[in-house]
Amino acid sequence: MKRYIALILLFALAAPVQGQGLKGLFHKKKEVAADTVAGLKRIEEVMGLLSKQYVTDPNTDKLSEDVVRHMLRTLDPHSIYIPAKEVESTNEALLGSFEGVGIAFSIVDDTARVQEVLQQGPSYKVGVLPGDKILRIDGLAATGDSAKRSFIYRHLRGKKGTEVVTDMLRGKDTITFHIIRDVVPINSIEVSFMEKDSIGYIALLRFARTSVAEFRKAVRELKKQGMKSLVLDLRGNSGGYLDIAFGLSNEFIKAGNLVVYQQGRARSRQDFKANRSGSFKEGNLVVLIDEGSASASEIVSGAVQDWDRGLLIGRRSYGKGLVQTMYRLSDGSQVRITTARYYTPSGRCIQRPYDKGADAYNRETQRRYNHGELFSADSIHLPDSLKYKTAGGRTVYGGGGIMPDVFVPIDTTPATKYYTECRRKGILNQFPQYWADIHREDSAVSTFDTFLASYERLGVDTLFVAYAAGKGVALDSLVPQADTTLPAVPDNRTLAERDPFLHIQIKALLADCLFGRGHYYQIMKDRDPVYQKALFYLRERPETFEKLH
Repeated sequence: MKRYIALILLFALAAPVQGQGLKGLFHKKKEVAADTVAGLKRIEEVMGLLSKQYVTDPNTDKLSEDVVRHMLRTLDPHSIYIPAKEVESTNEALLGSFEGVGIAFSIVDDTARVQEVLQQGPSYKVGVLPGDKILRIDGLAATGDSAKRSFIYRHLRGKKGTEVVTDMLRGKDTITFHIIRDVVPINSIEVSFMEKDSIGYIALLRFARTSVAEFRKAVRELKKQGMKSLVLDLRGNSGGYLDIAFGLSNEFIKAGNLVVYQQGRARSRQDFKANRSGSFKEGNLVVLIDEGSASASEIVSGAVQDWDRGLLIGRRSYGKGLVQTMYRLSDGSQVRITTARYYTPSGRCIQRPYDKGADAYNRETQRRYNHGELFSADSIHLPDSLKYKTAGGRTVYGGGGIMPDVFVPIDTTPATKYYTECRRKGILNQFPQYWADIHREDSAVSTFDTFLASYERLGVDTLFVAYAAGKGVALDSLVPQADTTLPAVPDNRTLAERDPFLHIQIKALLADCLFGRGHYYQIMKDRDPVYQKALFYLRERPETFEKLH
């Protein structure tokens, strides 16, 4: 055990070149600094004393994990330890797939309901539909106390080729499905569509192994529909693999131009330059970013900005300019260690400071909110020492995220008391499933287009108000007068007039429930100020892009 602990610590502290095993590192320990060897010996001695002298038998395995966690946490906020049992689930989003049945579900009223069925996936092939309620999985109850995400995930996922038997309720009928598990892709692109003109939109949720292929496919489909300009939405995209970020940047950047480079104490500089292949090397480009855009998202947006390839719109990005390398330990656990910094083509490292500790670092978004940065770009102050120039001579800054070319403040539209109560009590999640169960077979909702055309005459708002009242949230029937000495008068306005945001969100949530998640944003985009600003520049200020080029 003592030797095992020492090996783990040596592995983490020595920052090895990727690919070296523990045995090789241990044999090279003469190269390790004297203070590192002394530190390892100190830890080994303490562990030995604990195992022999502590008042009770210590859990040395847990102690070793705690030591490694704490050690990495003191280095930087992004070096982490992943226990063996968590490795698979932690890496799923980056790998882009898992093995299971191919559905997305939500839990409403202690029942798991199918929210989306992956096209051509295992569940799709046997006839599972959105709205089906999961009653039992392999004979085990999946409702009530068992309706927990962990329970559902654990029993639906499994090895490719194995069978899972599910009993589902559709309307009043119980249907038994025999589903053969298969590899299920985790899509990086959940939404892509065309506007009425030649503007296409793609939202990238993460940088996974399949991201570049998914992006190229989406671009091909949009070009078939006449796309000449593109809005790439990276808001909330926390990043992923560096090589995938380079691959996506290569879709836009001119061949031969530097996209990104990385360099670290134990790593010489490595440049990544664009090549000739790329699906959108020409055409007006807008990239949307915000405080949730990090790492790989900042590599892409930084390259686009430094080469004046497109326009960045939104708010200052997260500020993560560190490269993590994954190493597998002998027990199957993993460590992700910061091995280098990455730099945009102009030489910017956009990593923000983390010298005040992990807690302060992780509260950065709240700090920006309190400081007023999310509401006004004037609240942001970056030192001149971090000033750089783009290829076209524009001034940009490093050291704290990427500043967009066009700032759009966070939407502060006040939520009504009625909206807040409906959301707090889960009615916004419950009602769409309730309505869809009743109307799923109606011709008015047979397609997304017929749903849009028929929506206003379906009386959804009236049904929502009645449903919410049945759940204990009543819509006020009276409105106070300006002269408070006079009695309130009846409020005869429609829900759309009284709460336009709630009105459109109900519509979007129904579209999500009926047709899949991508359709939610196609409705909500009209209420998205950042996206609307992108459309404004593409439609009303095309000369902006001519100046960039």
